[in-house]
Amino acid sequence: MITAIDPVQLAARLIDCPSITPARGAVFDVLQAALEPLGFAVHRFTLGEAPDGPVENLFATRGSGSPHFGFAGHLDVVPPGEGWTGDAFAAEIRGGMLYGRGAVDMKGGIAAFVAACSETLDHRGTLSLIITGDEEGPATYGTPAIMEWMAERGVRPDMIVIGEPTSEARLGDVVKIGRRGSVGMWIEIPGTQGHVAYPHLADNPITKLGRVLVALDRLHLDDGNDWFQPSNLEVTDVETANLAGNVIPGTARARLNIRFNNLHTGEALVELVRRTVEEEAPGAIVTAKISGEAFLSPAGPLFDVVTAAISAETGLTPKLSTAGGTSDGRFLIRLCPVVDFGLPNATMHKLDEAAAVDDIWGLSRIYARIIRAALG
Repeated sequence: MITAIDPVQLAARLIDCPSITPARGAVFDVLQAALEPLGFAVHRFTLGEAPDGPVENLFATRGSGSPHFGFAGHLDVVPPGEGWTGDAFAAEIRGGMLYGRGAVDMKGGIAAFVAACSETLDHRGTLSLIITGDEEGPATYGTPAIMEWMAERGVRPDMIVIGEPTSEARLGDVVKIGRRGSVGMWIEIPGTQGHVAYPHLADNPITKLGRVLVALDRLHLDDGNDWFQPSNLEVTDVETANLAGNVIPGTARARLNIRFNNLHTGEALVELVRRTVEEEAPGAIVTAKISGEAFLSPAGPLFDVVTAAISAETGLTPKLSTAGGTSDGRFLIRLCPVVDFGLPNATMHKLDEAAAVDDIWGLSRIYARIIRAALG
């Protein structure tokens, strides 16, 4: 007889395994040990080398055929930082809260789903977990690699819930049905180094960079639409590596990031920035990395299943949102409709990250309702 899993205890065991991105090893051992007694076939594989790897990924499946419901998540976490009240990787319950790095983002969510799986042993079709060790990092060897592994074996879910912490004021108030895209860019403007007393013998790149930044700030990308807020371009760094006050530097650099809605593509925005930079500083170099495109899941059965489960458990009608950062949904949307739903997110990435014990249990009950509705 299979004993139901306590999601809080499982979350604590996962937290106790340090798994700063890119993650592998012990934290996956804990998850595999929880899944196999529930009838899951667990597949683990590690890919890549430094600096983006090695990364461990896990795909677990139970049942066969259609429909196929998937749950996606990540076991890697951001570094804890200095100043925690306790040990970031020694889970502790205080005042009804489970403390530890990953309690919210997102070991608590994964534990809640595994516990839900222990309460829903009899289902039709296929139930799977898509778990990466590289969501907080560049994802080079993370979810895209799992998707390649799945494609080689003809595995394709019909719908996916990602357990990211989307709730805000209380559990169940927000579900993410899409995400904005993200593109990072680096601008390098060459000049000619020289003494500040002889400016005619130098070419100051900072002046050109100033014009570039003003022009970029004046760009009006869009006004948003029914589902997305306006896109925004933010300059995140400016530097010359100049250590002397009487030297005109030879190079000036800036870094920026654009979070964009589905009115744009990453490539189109890169070209817009390149044109703008070239107009103000001919010969400047712009390089870019598109982390993900904007996406919006189509309305349909997945929305209905998730919102009905939340309403039945909490009495709330969740807000459907695309706000905030991106998630691995930017990759998984290529397979099927995707929504993100999980714990309240107020402490994710912060010191003393913590999830309410009652919320972890409540999330597990909601996930169990979703499983029953999707595969019942």
